[in-house]
Amino acid sequence: MTRRIQTLIVASTLSLLLVVVGLWLPVPFVLLSPGPVTDTLGRPDGKPLIEIDGRQTYPTSGKLELTTVEEVPRLNVLGAVRGWLDSDQAVVPRELVQPPGTSDEEIRQENTAAMIDSQDQATAAALGEIGVAATGTSVVVHQLGEHSPAEGKLLPGDVIVSVDGTGVSTQEQLRDAIARVRPGQPVAISYVRDSGAPAQTSITTVPAPGDAGRPAIGIITTEKHSYPFTVKIRLKDVGGPSAGLMFALGIVDLLGPEQLTGGRTIAGTGTIDASGTVGPIGGIQQKLLGARQAGAVAFLVPAANCADARESAPAGLRLVRVETLKDAISDLNALAGNPQADVPSC
Repeated sequence: MTRRIQTLIVASTLSLLLVVVGLWLPVPFVLLSPGPVTDTLGRPDGKPLIEIDGRQTYPTSGKLELTTVEEVPRLNVLGAVRGWLDSDQAVVPRELVQPPGTSDEEIRQENTAAMIDSQDQATAAALGEIGVAATGTSVVVHQLGEHSPAEGKLLPGDVIVSVDGTGVSTQEQLRDAIARVRPGQPVAISYVRDSGAPAQTSITTVPAPGDAGRPAIGIITTEKHSYPFTVKIRLKDVGGPSAGLMFALGIVDLLGPEQLTGGRTIAGTGTIDASGTVGPIGGIQQKLLGARQAGAVAFLVPAANCADARESAPAGLRLVRVETLKDAISDLNALAGNPQADVPSC
């Protein structure tokens, strides 16, 4: 064997090894695929996803499916290539899902907080739509931050009642009350745990992240509205605000004698605020595919997502364009009476 042939064999072997190793190298992309769908009118784990106590509810034979996107946050070259070749999946830059400088834990906390907030906003929108007014608001501890000075003193679910004797019922009031001291000084926090009697604790403030001159006590809170009856939403392992519209529709359907679904399977997505305005979401292509696989016949699409939805809608899935909760209710009532009714589409 000549030196030239030996060199070619060695070079080819090394090149092949480099290619094989290269396929397993991590890349800064995230894989998105259709995630599970969940019926907001159903009973996952044997318990109602939406449970209403203190007000009459009505049975339904249809489904209002919320849709999700499955994320694979760590991709190698091989996984990215497979994703690019699969029309049901999308490969997007990681920075679109996880902004630079944020940790996985921070993203998880943000998504969890957004989900809890969306449930409260959905409840406010749904009850406002049927004429039920809120009787008050409260500030609830959702999560303790990393190395929080509140650790061992407050727990998720605690309702903050006052700060240094000043009553608080909104997040803005809580921030303003804490801001009356300097970082490093203590504040007296009065709270209620598990609907028991008010208790009090002292927490030494720390500089707020990104603003050393502002005091903080290291908690993530949500603002919860109170109503003449209770609405509980149970949904595990899903984060973000995009289920808001479907939560609101589920509440409206349960509280009304007429079925919004007409006995059929309706899917959808969209954020929602307390006024009932529906906002855009990400991953519309994957959510459409997940809905069709679950047997949905119509999909409620936020108006701002219509262009992308139109390009990727699977056959047999009707796209219904919505801008508000009122729109969605009106369109579903029309389709329940006549599946071929003329409603806004994408």
